[in-house]
Amino acid sequence: TAITITEQPVSVSVPAGYSFTLRCRAEGHTLLQYQWFCQHQSECCQIPGATNQDLPISAEQTQLYTCRVNDLYRNVVFSDWVKVEVHQCVARGLPPRLWRGEPVIVLNPTEQRVEVGKPLQLQCAAMGVPAPSYQWYRNGNLLEQHKRKKLWITHAKVSDSGTYLCCASNNHGEHWTSAVDVHVGGGETLPPAECLQLCHLVFVSATGKIALLVGNNCYQHHPNLMAPVKDVFELSRLLEQLGFQVVSLLD
Repeated sequence: TAITITEQPVSVSVPAGYSFTLRCRAEGHTLLQYQWFCQHQSECCQIPGATNQDLPISAEQTQLYTCRVNDLYRNVVFSDWVKVEVHQCVARGLPPRLWRGEPVIVLNPTEQRVEVGKPLQLQCAAMGVPAPSYQWYRNGNLLEQHKRKKLWITHAKVSDSGTYLCCASNNHGEHWTSAVDVHVGGGETLPPAECLQLCHLVFVSATGKIALLVGNNCYQHHPNLMAPVKDVFELSRLLEQLGFQVVSLLD
């Protein structure tokens, strides 16, 4: 193509009032011109005077941004859309000036009790530059399909009960939410599929090899430890490969 984006802008998640810069770089055969656009809700508009490669921003509200690059021959490309997520609930001045953009948890999930078949939702949020990615765990086991701030299960099952926590990470590091307990039950009778699963577990427990893994993550007089979560996950996989029925618990 006539124009190639060599550096895309990146999404960020920051407190209100935080100042930073979105960057876009491109290469072409002629002189290139830049123009930034923003979108709030459904309205997209050109940002007056935003014609440089860098766009300084003082975060006030959550918005989407993109940069248009064109050359003298009217070739045009647009950068990726990026999200500037602004956390109004975080006091101005936080995080501290020496913050390098590592994840900072601003919303922890809460304990849940739901009935079988009802929706289960857990939510967390973290600041970070770039915006953190998310990974949920249950009983120390990685949940492959749950990689967003919100963990949503449309029809909760008894087997969804357990201790949940989420890891927020970017290229500066990672931070973990607090662990919360989720209890799924309350139905008078279990659905047939749940009965079958429960019978299978009872049968395996009566005849197979059982491994109970307990990872202590939180301490009253010591900073929280993160390694137990990973250790329990790795040991669970290893023991399952050796034919064990594994029960993993946290705290």
